[in-house]
This record gives sequence, C-alpha cells and structure tokens, in this order.
Amino acid sequence: MNSYRNQQFLIVGTGFLVQAVYVGLLFMFGILFLEFEETFGWSRAVISGAFSAFLLATGFIGIAMGKLNDLFGPRRIMIAGALIHGAGYALMSLIQAPWQLYFFYGVLVAVGFSTHDILTLSTIARWFTAKRSLMSGIVKAGAGAGTFVVPILLTALLAVWDWRIACLVVGAASTLILTFLAQFLTRNPPSTPVESDENSTPVPQTEIGLTLKLAITTRNFWILCVGQFLIFSCLMVVMIHVAPHARDLGFETTQAAKVLSTIGAGSILGRIILGGTADRLGGKRALIIAYVILCASLIWLLFIREPSILFLFAPVYGFTHGAFFTLISPTVAELFGTRSHGVIFAIVLFHGTIGGALSPLIAGYVFDTVGSYQPVFACLAGLAVAGLVLVQFLQSNSPAEIEVT
Repeated sequence: MNSYRNQQFLIVGTGFLVQAVYVGLLFMFGILFLEFEETFGWSRAVISGAFSAFLLATGFIGIAMGKLNDLFGPRRIMIAGALIHGAGYALMSLIQAPWQLYFFYGVLVAVGFSTHDILTLSTIARWFTAKRSLMSGIVKAGAGAGTFVVPILLTALLAVWDWRIACLVVGAASTLILTFLAQFLTRNPPSTPVESDENSTPVPQTEIGLTLKLAITTRNFWILCVGQFLIFSCLMVVMIHVAPHARDLGFETTQAAKVLSTIGAGSILGRIILGGTADRLGGKRALIIAYVILCASLIWLLFIREPSILFLFAPVYGFTHGAFFTLISPTVAELFGTRSHGVIFAIVLFHGTIGGALSPLIAGYVFDTVGSYQPVFACLAGLAVAGLVLVQFLQSNSPAEIEVT
C-alpha cells in the first residue's frame, strides 16, 4: 500500500516538473516576440504566425501521441519528444528569416510540446480516481510555476546574453531535464490497492469507458471540442499578445515579462482550487465557474488604459487560465472513462489548437491594420460568453454509463 502511494506521489511530482518546463518555455515566446520585433522589424502578424503554426502542429501531432501513449506508455515518447523539442530551441539561435522561425519553433518545438499534457494528464487519469481532478490540478500547477519562473529567468539571461545564446541554453537544459524526468513516468499502475486493508494484496486494474468510436457519437464530445476551440481562441491571444500590449501601454520589456509571470502565479491557484472543486462538484460546474471568471476578466481587459492595472488583471485572468488547462483531462475521464482517454483527450485538445492557432494570427493582423487590440479584446469577450452558454448543455455521466464494452 505504501509503495503504491509512493508511486502515485512520484507520478504527480514528475508531472508537475514536466509541466513546469514545457509550459514555462511556452510563455517564453511572448518575450522572444519582443526580441524578434526589435531585431528583424517583422510585423506582429508574421511573428504570431509562427505561434499559430506551432499550435496547429501540436494539435495534429498530439492525436498521434495520444494513440501512441494508449499503446506504448509515456516514457519512450517523452524522451524522443524532449530531444526534438530541445533541438528546435537550439536551432532558433540561428534564425535569420521567418521560415526558419516557423520550422524550428512551429514544427520541431511543437513535436515535444505536443506530448506534455497527453502524457502527464492521461497518466494521472489512470493512476487516480477519487481525487483525479485535484491531482490533475497539482500537476498543472507546475505549468503555473513554470510560467511564473521562466519569464524571470529568461529576462535575467537576456540581461547577460542576447536571445540567440538564451535559445541555446534553453535547448540544452530542457533536453537534459525532460529526458531525466521521463524515467519516472509509468502508463498504468500495476494494480489497485484495497483501501480498507493495508495488508491486502492489490488487485488488477481494469480500465472502463467508451472507445473513441462511441465517444464521437455523443453530444458531450462535440460540446467539449467546440468549447475547447473557444477557450484556446481566448487564452492564446492573451498569452502571446499581452506582453506587446503592455509595452504599447508604456511598460519596458522587463515589466511586460513580469505581467506574464503574474499570470503564471495566478494560474497556480486556479489549477489547484478549481481542480479540487471539480472533484466535489463535477467537471461541468467547475467549467462554468472558470468561464464566468474568464468573461469578467476579458471585459475588464477591454477597458484597461493604465499599464499598472495589468498587474491587477493578471492574477484574476491567470486563475481562470490555469483552471481551463486543468479541467479538460479529468472532465474527459469523467464523461468517457479511461479506456481511450489519451486519444479522446488529444482530439479535444486538437480542436483547441485550431482556435489557438488562428486567433493570435488574426489578432496580429488586426493590430497591424488598426493599431489597437481593442477590437480583438471585444471579440474574445464574446467568445467567452459563447463558451459559457455552450457548457450549460453538458450532461454528466454516471460510472455505469461509461462502463461500456
């Protein structure tokens, strides 16, 4: 029993650190955005396009990764992904033209990043039942921690070296760390302990739930897919464009980076608090709470004119930002079981990456055309309201309903 608990804690701790590395580095793009703009004079639409390519690649590759994870487990997939991910960042130090940014970041870095949620959260879904959402929240809190720490570290690196050397350092360090962490990920628990008797022999665990073929025939599946499209459309614009927006309002690059870090700090609370809420109230109610906060924060952003107010906005928005990234995986497990969790989760995420890929690119074009983010923020608030309405139609399933052979 104690050995089983220790394995569970190890899985959670490993997932936390994997999330911290991958998602922390994802927010690095918001800082590099400013560097690319200054170094090359590229438009915001061109730079945003690289992130759009990154998200599209993440979505397509993620579906394959979900299937491979269901078949072979996370360890080997994470090692391969870490090597390609690190190579992508290292090669970014050689960038001279947009196509290189699109390939090194938009494809190579995306290969590694496509594994981070699927491998960690699907593993959590299989290792935990009673506290699945809370454990997912703790793992995703690693993403918040990374989001808080990495922009600060990157700013420190840029104060000593230029962005090219920073990319080399990031590529080497992330490869070593992620390859090491991969050794501690195991797809399935070998058995499920009997809670009432610590001396009892664990019994084999049988996964239950819908196959992908059955899942795609349900209304819940398509509500989650469309909802994820709307969520990512909002979250990715803020993540990529809030630093340039902060600088437009009068902040220096270091202050803009701190806004991103503050979002990361707020997201830690959102991941844990609403993760625990989902265990008690269910995924649907937790999603409704997250949508309400998202709507309020985006409407607030629309009216911010003083840059210092962004430090008040950031933790509120960060709370819901973190919550959404935590809630999807346990909600998929709640509604469809764990039998095909990896591939179902990956397809739901794929719909999110479509929205997340298109929206920053469109936001960049809008800014280049009208010189303001105001129309963009108004549209984001509308998308958030649409998501809040949509999630009302989710139907909760009982365990018996998903135990389908």
